Amino acid sequence: MPIRLLISVFTIFLLSFTSKVFSGQEELKDLYFGEALYNAYQEDWFDAISRLDTELAQYHGIDEPELDTLYYHINHARFAVGDFELAYRMHQRAGRAITAVIEGNVEEPVRNEAIYRLANIYFQKDQPGNALYAVERISGEIPEDIRDDIEFLKAQIYMVNGCFSEAADILLGLQDSRGLEGFATYNLAVALLKDGNELDGRKYLDKAGLIETDNSLALAIKDKANIALGDKLLEERSFENAKLVLDRVRLTGPLSSRALLGSGWADASQDNFKNAIVPWSLLVTGQVTDSSVQEGLLALPYAYGKLNVYSKAALLYGDALGKFSAEIDRLEASIKSIRKGNFLKALVREEIKQDSNWVVKLRKLPGTPETYYLLDLMASHDFQESLKNFLDLEQLRKKLDSWQTDLSAFEDIIEKRRAYYEPLLPSIDHEFRKLDSNIRLRLEQRDHIKKRLENMRIVPRPDYLATTEERVVGENLIRLENRLKAEGEEVPGEIIERIKRLRGVINWNVYTDYDRRYTEAYIHLRDLDQVVLNLKKQYTDFVRTRQAATQSYQGYEDEIRRLRWQIKDASEKVGVLMMRQGNMIETMAVEELSKRREHLAEFQIKARFAMADSYDRATRDQAQAKAEK
Repeated sequence: MPIRLLISVFTIFLLSFTSKVFSGQEELKDLYFGEALYNAYQEDWFDAISRLDTELAQYHGIDEPELDTLYYHINHARFAVGDFELAYRMHQRAGRAITAVIEGNVEEPVRNEAIYRLANIYFQKDQPGNALYAVERISGEIPEDIRDDIEFLKAQIYMVNGCFSEAADILLGLQDSRGLEGFATYNLAVALLKDGNELDGRKYLDKAGLIETDNSLALAIKDKANIALGDKLLEERSFENAKLVLDRVRLTGPLSSRALLGSGWADASQDNFKNAIVPWSLLVTGQVTDSSVQEGLLALPYAYGKLNVYSKAALLYGDALGKFSAEIDRLEASIKSIRKGNFLKALVREEIKQDSNWVVKLRKLPGTPETYYLLDLMASHDFQESLKNFLDLEQLRKKLDSWQTDLSAFEDIIEKRRAYYEPLLPSIDHEFRKLDSNIRLRLEQRDHIKKRLENMRIVPRPDYLATTEERVVGENLIRLENRLKAEGEEVPGEIIERIKRLRGVINWNVYTDYDRRYTEAYIHLRDLDQVVLNLKKQYTDFVRTRQAATQSYQGYEDEIRRLRWQIKDASEKVGVLMMRQGNMIETMAVEELSKRREHLAEFQIKARFAMADSYDRATRDQAQAKAEK
């Protein structure tokens, strides 16, 4: 299975959950987790990891995690964080995350799925020993949807560890597996051939080349199997069988040029040059940057020469010579362009990466290298990893620049808040201090009343519950008595009796109505308690609002300064790493183009001598024909 397909298998579990969420089959309760999944679905792995890391850190930091909305998706989240990191090629962190799941208290199917993912990490990191140790830990119940994937991975791990017989036994049982059509058969053929079982290996290689499918990946592996078997038959000089096998390769596939070249040589090796001309004539109409096409440009005039059509051969050699010269000039210009940095600039253009055929599209940009020559290089694992690292660094560089801009925006917001709040706060604080004093006074009065009422439970004091009118009348009676006594005259008994009677009425009302008044006083006190609570709430809300206002612009200077320093430090590191990674990519591209240039230079020399020889033969044939006439 190709590496790209292997990596895509990792995200199936993650994206299946995402699709369930977005289609409504499973309710999404945590929106931040949904945001992380959405970013992952867009393959924005950096944003997905940062969002999910933040959400998991918050989840693990709270006292009652079961009250958090992530609680409903925590198992998915723990798997997803490892998948995100793996997709972003953070293999160490991904391995730790998945190992934590394995060592946790989880069900057997979940544990086996985690081990499968860990084994896949080791396999991609080219650690066959660790991958083998991990995959052999899988036992017990295995999820149905990844059972065949686990077996296929195990077979691949056995193969890279040299256990071809064990791998063949596993792959033999996967021949009818859905989704592995062609891949299981092709890998079985390779395992058998590596194990020395040439007969069975070729049988399954032939079987892989005959599969009927509409799947593009399976068709690609079908063509690859036919090319591999055809090359073997050509080496063994079984030309007729080789031609039959090579003719199975699709003319629209990426391996069509190799198949046409091999088919022509199968005919030419049997001295059947007329038939060889057919595939070679079709071959030379292809892209001249293809190495098979370039060889075909020499093979076709060679066939005409063998048929004694020297004039046609000479013309074709001349045409090939012109094309080789043009391609050499183009390669030299491409090498210069790469060394000027144009290749790296083209690689990071966003509009290029939106096209699935973006590598080929690069050649249409001005000043970019001849990327058709780099197709094989760009398809290689080493170049792909280097390119991904470079693109990730470029993305990180852009984010760091964006964060610097964001910090400047934050500073502008903070200054606007400061300019708005600071003129308002002094007058608000002045009014609040007056209000606070009144509130404190009323609270003291309320506490005093409450204390009196509590004491009256032990020692009743009806006079404390007299109404305002009763208190005024009582005080007036006391003043009247004092004034009468002060005059020194004898007070008439009738007046004294009337004063006593009035005081008795007041005391009667106070004492007889004491219980009702005491009850009403407690009721009013409870109402007052509620008012006090409302006042305290308003007080607290004001304090919090004021704090929120001041905290919205105070205390950020040090933090922003620290973040600026960290971003600057990270930007410098990213710049150095991008320079190194870019230099590595440019070196790989230049070396590849230099090899192709040297190869073309050899073809150019051969074409030049062959053209001269063909012209000489054509001239001799013409002279001989004239002499015979």
